[in-house]
Amino acid sequence: MPRIVAILGATGQVGRTMLALLEERAFPCDGVKLLASPSSAGRTLTFRGAEVPVEPVGPGAFDGCEFALFGVKNPIAQQWSGPAREAGATVIDNSSAYRYVDDVPLVVPEVNGALLAARPTLIANPNCSAAPVVLALAALRPLGTLKKLLVSTYQSVSGAGSAALDDLEAGVKAGWGGATPPRLADGRPPFAFNCIPHIDRFEDNGYTREEMKVVWETRKILGLPDLPVTVTAVRVPVRIGHSAAVHAWFDRPVSPDDARAAWAAFPGIEVQDDPAHLRYPLPLDVAGRDPVVVGRARVDLMEPNGLAFFYVSDNLRKGAALNAVQIAEACLAARKHS
Repeated sequence: MPRIVAILGATGQVGRTMLALLEERAFPCDGVKLLASPSSAGRTLTFRGAEVPVEPVGPGAFDGCEFALFGVKNPIAQQWSGPAREAGATVIDNSSAYRYVDDVPLVVPEVNGALLAARPTLIANPNCSAAPVVLALAALRPLGTLKKLLVSTYQSVSGAGSAALDDLEAGVKAGWGGATPPRLADGRPPFAFNCIPHIDRFEDNGYTREEMKVVWETRKILGLPDLPVTVTAVRVPVRIGHSAAVHAWFDRPVSPDDARAAWAAFPGIEVQDDPAHLRYPLPLDVAGRDPVVVGRARVDLMEPNGLAFFYVSDNLRKGAALNAVQIAEACLAARKHS
């Protein structure tokens, strides 16, 4: 039986990146089925040198598909996850709809990929900032027990979608022309030449939902439900690439040299940490690349058992599409060994 991979939301930024990664990584499939809203019907996207039509999602859309990669918002994911699973597909969902459901695994394969041995048919893909931070922290597990965590994220505009990128470009043009970039149509502040400490809605505790996603998902993926975590999430005028300043406190001192060695040996991480020669993680350097790049490792000045560091990651790749494709790869590997 041919192995077909469906992509729901195929015309969006994440969907298109999923499609590109299936080809780049030579994912073992016989073809893809590209699904989107009816407004995208009639478009085509290229896969392995051939033009593949985009079909409107509907009844029977997932028939014959072994995997269904979802790059859509929560209501659409909730509408179609059931039919896709009933059709026999394993659903890997990039929305937040199922991340906090106890019996749905939230997976970063390098960290907790062992959960896939149970052959779940619904798997949640983490938040674009949670995935890289747990990767960096998991690499440090042999060096000490994590006791508490402070994260400040600097998230690119691509995380808000294609329309937001268009607003950024328009604002940059206006700004370079001497004008103050206008507010967005819905009244929000402009992305260009700005830093906005507001991503997603505000919760009753004063934190945004984006900040709480990193809290909840870090705890779930690392298996530390009581870990004290505080997060501030800021949108910055960068096209692609999320960054974060991390302060991690352990039960013992963790030296920067030991941390760099642990990161260098861990899959999916690249170390750039030579400030004397201007080598440190930068968003411009990670766009279109897979690794989470870590650097600026130093002892926390407030706490001798603390380690401060900085990471950057392509939010469309490890923060979304790459992790989803890696989950599918890990599912195939688990099935071979079951």
